[in-house]
Amino acid sequence: MSHQSELISTDIDAYLAQHERKEMLRFLTCGNVDDGKSTLIGRLLHDSKMIYEDQLAAVQADSVKSGTTGAGKIDLALLVDGLQAEREQGITIDVAYRYFSTSTRKFIIADTPGHEQYTRNMATGASTCDLAIILIDARYGVQTQTKRHSFIASLLGIRHIIVAVNKMDLVDYSEGVFNKIKQDYLDFTSTLDLHDISFIPLSALDGDNVVNRSDNMPWFTGLPLMEALNTVKIANDHNFNDARFPVQYVNRPNLDFRGFCGTVASGVFRKGDVITALPSGKSSKIKSIVTFDGDLQEAFPPMAVTFTLEDEIDVSRGDMLVGKDQYAPVVSDKFRASIVWMAEKPLTPSRQYAIKLATRKVYGSISLIHHRIDVNTLEHHDADELKLNEIGSCTVSVTAPVVFDPYKNSKSTGSFIIIDRLTNGTVGAGMITGTTEDEELSPVSVQDRAARFSQTATAIALLGANGKTFAYQLERKLFDNGHAATVLETTNTELVTAIKHAGLLCLCIENNSSVDIVFDADKQSIDDIYGELKNKKIIYS
Repeated sequence: MSHQSELISTDIDAYLAQHERKEMLRFLTCGNVDDGKSTLIGRLLHDSKMIYEDQLAAVQADSVKSGTTGAGKIDLALLVDGLQAEREQGITIDVAYRYFSTSTRKFIIADTPGHEQYTRNMATGASTCDLAIILIDARYGVQTQTKRHSFIASLLGIRHIIVAVNKMDLVDYSEGVFNKIKQDYLDFTSTLDLHDISFIPLSALDGDNVVNRSDNMPWFTGLPLMEALNTVKIANDHNFNDARFPVQYVNRPNLDFRGFCGTVASGVFRKGDVITALPSGKSSKIKSIVTFDGDLQEAFPPMAVTFTLEDEIDVSRGDMLVGKDQYAPVVSDKFRASIVWMAEKPLTPSRQYAIKLATRKVYGSISLIHHRIDVNTLEHHDADELKLNEIGSCTVSVTAPVVFDPYKNSKSTGSFIIIDRLTNGTVGAGMITGTTEDEELSPVSVQDRAARFSQTATAIALLGANGKTFAYQLERKLFDNGHAATVLETTNTELVTAIKHAGLLCLCIENNSSVDIVFDADKQSIDDIYGELKNKKIIYS
């Protein structure tokens, strides 16, 4: 009986306490379609004895049903590909998470899609990971998708990369093939912010160098994959220098207690430390660090705690407590960031979004797209918008000051999500790269106004006996749907021109030379007119 099994059978409390103390490693697998990502994870779980008997029996039955393996073999990819569409197509679509542990560590695996149209899913899965396993098919070497995923891993600040050269059995376990792929990959990533890169030749299908060392590749003297995952050093990946505590909740159960709840984002906080609340700039000292299990003397990432302060200073949800004499975070209503766009509707400058940064939610817009990044070649291209799965360098303007750090210093306080104000869905994710200068401010253009109001500035005449009534009714309908219009009762060409220059829809009840489109209010309903404006692309959602 193993020590772990013996501990479970004799003292379950001791086992659970030991399990809780284990270090957690989050990693993802990514690569080209059909490189074997799901099979690799299935092999890791299978050879590590991390699969329950009923799970294994179900996968064996599904393997026979799908006919994806030979007689007597099981398709280990089915352990991860949980969606029906994934099993039918033999690909990964969604991000699949799996959990397992060894005697030394706990693991969370994110199996991410390889298809280009699921790049946003890959970015989502990578956002919380410490390590990335990038699979390369030994037959084809470094591919476009390999480069794309490596760039995203670099962009998202993943510090450890394992390049798993898979399907070595199909190239006769050739050391020369492995070394060429290794050199090609290093040549490409020389311009990326990737530092801890290791290479492992393996066969996920047969288990070579996955959990156990392969006898087929005696020339490889490195660690098999499981041992590499167990021993990679991640303890120093957290920023323990710059103390940051975003306030998530103000706890006031009675008149005698006022605590500030949240998760330590970076740095170390100790009882008695001087802290400053931002953006107000008020200072106090930490009176106590409260947890469910009792008070602590210090707190560090990623601990969830409650601080009480010696002074009654104004601190609210969304504020940030920072340590004294540390690197100061930036407080600004404008910053520059790399944005991954995740929505079908393109990102357009000046359109209003909700921005959630740490625990603070504000409103704002993308005031400028500096360039779009071609993730295949790393080249920069001019862009007026970002489409689904595209990545760009942008300036973000928000309606109230926010507290932030560059993403490379602190993921928690340097990342944000973009939320559509109408659907409340997440449409983008951003990594702050730095501050912006005032000289980047540019005049408001016609395109900016059009994007803000989702309309093309137009003078519209509504004629007939019902013209005036319809003009005000149409103004209300446009306003209720997020557009901007105003009614002009007198004929004034200069005023119409000025209204159009401001990006508004000018609703006239008289015809003149500056009118662009005419409706007969006696023959058409408000809904007919509104629908025609949409058909003519004068207004759009």
